[in-house]
Amino acid sequence: MADKNETGLGEELTTGQGPYEDSDGAAEGESPGGTRVATETAAPERASDTTSSHGAAETDSELPSQVEEQVEADSEGAIGSEAGGEAAALEEDSGSGGTTTSADSTDKSSDAYHARVTAAAGTPSGLFNGLIRELRPKQWVKNILVLAAPFTAGALLDVSILLDAAMAFVVFSMAASGIYFINDALDVESDRAHPTKRNRPIAAGLIPLPIAYAVCGLLLVGSLVISGLISMPLFAVMAVYIGVQLGYCFGLKHQPVIDLCIVASGFLLRAVAGGAAAGLVITQWFYIVVAFGSLFMVAGKRYAEVKLANETGAKIRKSLRAYSASYLRFVWAISAAIMIMSYSQWAYEIQNHDHSRWGVISIIPFVIGILRYAVDVDKGVAGEPEEVALKDKVLLVLFCVLAGCLFLAFYL
Repeated sequence: MADKNETGLGEELTTGQGPYEDSDGAAEGESPGGTRVATETAAPERASDTTSSHGAAETDSELPSQVEEQVEADSEGAIGSEAGGEAAALEEDSGSGGTTTSADSTDKSSDAYHARVTAAAGTPSGLFNGLIRELRPKQWVKNILVLAAPFTAGALLDVSILLDAAMAFVVFSMAASGIYFINDALDVESDRAHPTKRNRPIAAGLIPLPIAYAVCGLLLVGSLVISGLISMPLFAVMAVYIGVQLGYCFGLKHQPVIDLCIVASGFLLRAVAGGAAAGLVITQWFYIVVAFGSLFMVAGKRYAEVKLANETGAKIRKSLRAYSASYLRFVWAISAAIMIMSYSQWAYEIQNHDHSRWGVISIIPFVIGILRYAVDVDKGVAGEPEEVALKDKVLLVLFCVLAGCLFLAFYL
């Protein structure tokens, strides 16, 4: 989905740390930051107060970067995720035999961090590392959805079907990475004017534009060729995915509602690809559950971003300004309702077809999991769906219980 959504499509919330351009290149003003403590004490006390004031200001100055890291998007939003890599902390002599860590070295909006990222520009090692980071292998975890159709068809233990699903995973990873390259290449000028996006490999100069376009072409064409060799249904799915994502990159990401649907479609097409590669028949309930489940996650993520922006004053990209928190809550709530109803219908169909009650029992962890995920969304802390799931241990347990129930229903 426009799989930093998909395309991730660069969708970060940013705090005002200086002038920068939004996705359309419009300059944004800067927001005041920091805290100044005035001291009017005697000379012996003034030094102590000054130290305290400096500590408070330093703590406050870290807040913008913390907020930005928390709400950094990628949607699927994936393209919006930071691909600059982690900078090692700079250590300096404290004068008392110890060392202290420089905050600027880990603040992704600081000039020190940017200097570390661009230091390798124009070198072979810089190009290699930039290419690896721009591929964004961490985002490939989303492609595990290709296993959904074989799993629910009770065919995941079939070696030939598993191999077909694995190839679907490979071609989807290639296509998604190719979309990341084209998206960042098109947005290179606005990214360079952004306090954190300037650290992306292409914007930072680690990957020259001609190479970025060449790699993009190889990945996208390669994914189509390989998928065509596997099966024509998979080729059709990949062609639709690439076409939709390119449309997102070339302007559809600025269209309200359309951008939500495109990002959500990335998840749906992943799930469909696994069945298409293996030639499996997919039920209508599977399509409905995955489609509205995807829309639920995307709307919830946007809701969290807008809610956080309203509370903190953080700036958001142009397309998100068209949404109100109430509208996104409406989309989020109605998607959850349809998803739960469709899953329940599907679970009872499993019982009638396989004569197993485990499908019906799975409704319990499924509904609790949806409600648990909604708690994170309502707090305004929902980032990428996979990140939310991995950080919430209760949600992980519920997912394991759900998977266990479905395994018993399909394979017992």
